[in-house]
Amino acid sequence: MAGGKLTPRQKMINLMYLVFIAMLAMNMSKEVLSAFGLMNEKFEGANTSAKATNEQMMLALDTKATEAKGEFAVAAATAHKVEAATKKFYSFVETLKAEVLVGVEPEEGKLPYEAMDKADNLDNSWFTGEGYSKRGKEVVAAIETFKNEMKAALGNEKKYAAILNEVTKKFDLSDVANKEGLKDKYLNYHFKGFPAIASLAKLSAWQNDAKKAESDVISAALGKAAVQAASYSNYQAIVVLEKNAYFQGEAVKGKVVLGRYDENTKPTSFQGPGKLENGQAIISTTAGGVGEQNINGQFTFLEDGKTIPLKFEGKYVVVPRPNSATISADKMNVVYRGVPNPMSISFAGVADNNVNASAPGMSKTGNGKYVLRAGSGASVMINVSAKLPDGKVVSDKKEFRIKGLPAPTGKIRGEVAAKGSKSNLAVCSISAVMEDFDFPVTVNVTQFNVKVPGQPTIVVSGSKMDGRAQAAINKAQRGDVVVISEIKASFSGIDQVAKRVSTCTYEVQ
Repeated sequence: MAGGKLTPRQKMINLMYLVFIAMLAMNMSKEVLSAFGLMNEKFEGANTSAKATNEQMMLALDTKATEAKGEFAVAAATAHKVEAATKKFYSFVETLKAEVLVGVEPEEGKLPYEAMDKADNLDNSWFTGEGYSKRGKEVVAAIETFKNEMKAALGNEKKYAAILNEVTKKFDLSDVANKEGLKDKYLNYHFKGFPAIASLAKLSAWQNDAKKAESDVISAALGKAAVQAASYSNYQAIVVLEKNAYFQGEAVKGKVVLGRYDENTKPTSFQGPGKLENGQAIISTTAGGVGEQNINGQFTFLEDGKTIPLKFEGKYVVVPRPNSATISADKMNVVYRGVPNPMSISFAGVADNNVNASAPGMSKTGNGKYVLRAGSGASVMINVSAKLPDGKVVSDKKEFRIKGLPAPTGKIRGEVAAKGSKSNLAVCSISAVMEDFDFPVTVNVTQFNVKVPGQPTIVVSGSKMDGRAQAAINKAQRGDVVVISEIKASFSGIDQVAKRVSTCTYEVQ
């Protein structure tokens, strides 16, 4: 363009055009690099959000598994296997991202996207000639391991088939046809010679794909278990009698109900010793001879046009006189050290004034009511004796496990991991809650530490941010995670100091 039989003026004009086009190409290159950087930011933000969301969903699934067991317990086991596989792969990819950033210095807390145009770090680490180096082979092996662990966790369940197919497709390591139609190795095609910021975005996308798969599995597990739990075929019919033991010749009364009974439960028919009333079977019969007696029958339901039979069976014992005590904790199946544990203790067929109950740390508070303050050790034995009408004394005992107080959970704005603006954080209160603990305990935060990235740790008295903490918060950048730790609190309603309060966080947006 600048040569040939052209005038000096025309040669100069053509040369200026070349320079202008080169400058446009340089600007476009910088714009592309910046675009990759913004894409990486989006992926990393989505990954952080997905991590918090998945943890919350997993907690909900674990709670369901603890409460309902059955299908929820099976689903939770699958989800935990997927969670472990995803966590391992996510952490490995994090080490690869660190390799990309070797020698890159952030500017004002942000990566210099337009300067990250070199491919040296990964090219020198992953590749040798046309093949993979030792590190490159480790990358390939980690991807294969992740896929295999996902396959092992999800198995042949149809519910997870689409998720597994998506993982297999997104992490397909087959050779890729380049623009010339020639086959190229997977890592060569996607990473070799690419700018560092493009490789960083691609690795963040890997992490995002893994987190999405984890999220899809947990969601599917929750949904699948809920459908199974709601089906009539999974209901449990329960025989509920007025008491477990009867004197010979005494009238036996009770009812048969479903495990998920409500007034909308409409059986089409019932077979058994009683009659249907408002979705439950009211039992009325007479106790037979001494020994174990059976009560059985069947409900019939109509679901999706199909008749579903639901059989039930129960037992009761006919005894000539009471011979065992009933001991139960009002709050739970265990007793806690450090709080007054209410207990109800009675002996079938014996008046309260003829019942004597004893255990270390236990005192009587009313008719059949006791309070137990558990001491040291892993369990406590409660001994009960009763004087029968004929003067004979019978006795029984039961062992209860002793557990320590649960650790309080630190919260900011009522959340363990909150998000919001700096102004909102500056006026937030720090609290501590003893979650899933049924005893009336009041927790008041008296002191905590605030750590803003790039700022020194600040110790705050009370439960609200002071001036120094607010000043540090005002210097936080978007995406910074402020950590609230070393939370100290006072407790009322318990006899001893609870465990250390857990840490909570706040992401500035």
